[in-house]
Amino acid sequence: MQRQLFWFHAGAQGRHLLDQNITYKVFKYEVIPLSLQHSAVVQLNVGGHLFVTTVGTLKKHPESKLAELFSGNPKPRTDTQGRYFIDRDGAHFGAVLEFLRSDRLPAESIQEVHKEAVYYNIKPLSKRLEETPRLFGELVARQQFLSRVPHYKENIEVLIRIARAEAIAARQSTILICVMRTEEDFGLYDNALKSLDADKESVVTFGPWKATPSVKDLLDCVKMDIESQGYSVSVRPNVEQKGFMSKSYDFFYRVTFTWW
Repeated sequence: MQRQLFWFHAGAQGRHLLDQNITYKVFKYEVIPLSLQHSAVVQLNVGGHLFVTTVGTLKKHPESKLAELFSGNPKPRTDTQGRYFIDRDGAHFGAVLEFLRSDRLPAESIQEVHKEAVYYNIKPLSKRLEETPRLFGELVARQQFLSRVPHYKENIEVLIRIARAEAIAARQSTILICVMRTEEDFGLYDNALKSLDADKESVVTFGPWKATPSVKDLLDCVKMDIESQGYSVSVRPNVEQKGFMSKSYDFFYRVTFTWW
């Protein structure tokens, strides 16, 4: 008795055993859904934004989340119209899709598209975006500088929290910050704080840091990062009237949030 095993794809499910001259042939029928075939056209609903493309385009980079989503296991979710649904803001998905189709980079919204590339794990796109002048400057220059400023991100959060707490029935909230560029400056911190006439409890301190950017560069970053969260803010030196014999320090600045 001779047994032969044949595996192939067909358009129906199940197994059939055929008896031909005492030779058993076992056929395995496996359905490949049309939507998961490489050249199949699919409709996407990405957070309410509609797109049409092919499975092959979505699976161009095998390690990406899109390739994983359309690998067939588990089956992608669909909306009420039968379109494959991705529960994420699709405002910049078109730029991602254009890169998958043509390797073309977006001309605008670079940072936003980069976030999408990272989310979908499309490494060729994220790496190429990181080489563009704007993102290179942000990631390699500015963020590397800020990583050397102790507790920078936490201080930004504290500034915003204090400003919101002081916003009740007020048009503006003003918070004092102290910027210490060097270790030598930091050694004067206690004396500088004592020289203030204002409330010393709410002073937020930045520094010191070991990098070339100046105090002005740090203040520009503070303003930029607060405004990136939708706030209207200004930064200016703190000026206090001192007596002839009083020691003054130029470490202090007023960060003003304008609410209306």
